[in-house]
Amino acid sequence: MKQLSHYILAVCLVCLTTLPIKAQNPIICDRYTPDPAPYVHGDTLYLFVDHDEDETQNGYFTMKDWLLYSTVDMVNWTYRGTPITSETFSSWAKQDNDCWASQCIERNGEWYWYVTATVKNGGYPGIGVAVADSPAGPYHDPIKKPVVKGWWKIDPSVFIDDNGQAYLFYGNNALWYAKLTTSMTAITGGEKEVNTKDENAFGPYKGYNDDGTPKTNFEEASWIYKRGGKYYLEYAAGGVPEHMAYSTADQITGPWTYQGKIMGQADNSFTIHGGSVEYKGHYYMFYHNGKLPGGGGYKRSTCVEEFTPNADGTIPFIPFTQKGVEPLQTLNPFDKQEAETINQCQGVRCEGDYNGCHVISNNRSGYIKVRNVDFGEVGARSFTARVKSVKNETISIRLGSRTGTVIGKLNVATNGEWTDMTCDLTTPVTGVQDLFFIISGAAVEQFGFDNWQFFEESTGIRNMVQRPTDSRVYDLQGRQIKDPQHHHSIQIVNGKKVIQ
Repeated sequence: MKQLSHYILAVCLVCLTTLPIKAQNPIICDRYTPDPAPYVHGDTLYLFVDHDEDETQNGYFTMKDWLLYSTVDMVNWTYRGTPITSETFSSWAKQDNDCWASQCIERNGEWYWYVTATVKNGGYPGIGVAVADSPAGPYHDPIKKPVVKGWWKIDPSVFIDDNGQAYLFYGNNALWYAKLTTSMTAITGGEKEVNTKDENAFGPYKGYNDDGTPKTNFEEASWIYKRGGKYYLEYAAGGVPEHMAYSTADQITGPWTYQGKIMGQADNSFTIHGGSVEYKGHYYMFYHNGKLPGGGGYKRSTCVEEFTPNADGTIPFIPFTQKGVEPLQTLNPFDKQEAETINQCQGVRCEGDYNGCHVISNNRSGYIKVRNVDFGEVGARSFTARVKSVKNETISIRLGSRTGTVIGKLNVATNGEWTDMTCDLTTPVTGVQDLFFIISGAAVEQFGFDNWQFFEESTGIRNMVQRPTDSRVYDLQGRQIKDPQHHHSIQIVNGKKVIQ
């Protein structure tokens, strides 16, 4: 978030241990992130998720806020803050917990984030909506009440049809839908219940409920979209433990036709919740499992797999992988990059909100991996990072792995103030590399890391540039090179380097 300020207080939190370095799934490693809801807007894929806390209370889901991430390459994910908490819906929702599944959508420049929470003094669920003019917020509750409420009314999925009519789908062990008004904050025409007992529509029964009634294959987590003139409804199915299935229809009101299972039961989790999107010509299925270290049924984490629809539009069965997906593009290290843009990590946590985000360290062996970084043919010779610390800390820059070649070390001592610090690299770095920042020191739990950038010149050349208002001059002799900060050529004029 380059345009944002960076003055959020660091908080010491319990760290999560790491997955194997080559693993891509789960895709977020600094906390638990269930119920992923991807949304494509322009060239960015936004990922709206819930948040299972590190400590489970009373042996049940412990969820206090909702989080936002984004990517442009599908392998490096940028933390965009914690835009919504239970406090956002304080006028009607139970506080400090029960921040359940959600989905967000943009319309006419406004972002509408539909969430599930428990109605205070009622005990049953409600689906509320928060609104902002940016995906990162700030969000507010414009109606101060749920859009819909009642038993089993959870897991909202929102969709805008070709004619502009928006719909809200929701339900657990039952399925409802309703039209949304143009304000996107109220329903119109009443709620309609879908017949999930129709085996042709949702598959065969899965046993019986406690009252003796048949248990339908549809469980929860509806995900509605349209592709190729046909409506798709993906959902968690089969009771508990859940798998993922889908049905299709020629109209959004049905009738629906059951198409089968598309994912099995998630590893180390009795639930599976997600949905698919098309992004930059690729198709991705998001879901959660419990495979992050310390994870389980109440500590779930977002994963993603790529798939190719069949020629007739049907969805193939999608196997789970640890490898995950391949990058869509490289990352440019000569542009300023946010420290919270991460592929994998350990011993760190991202913090902040729409005012600014950064990384804090909470373990003496923290690291951040950034994947598929392209240093080009000329390569990099120096490095700058915006950091803060109360004691001497070190960022060691390695290639390929946590134990790979050290190409530079940044010694940090800033008295707790955000400061731009620079170091030379031991050797020029070229080509496409996986980059590792290893954070170490005596008091790394008080260490902050905001952003970073590489440069083609050494610090000596960069520091000797004079920058008056009307010209920039290097008082050195040397070859013609390119300044990546200003995109000007540097030439020798009267024995001096001048940036043209």
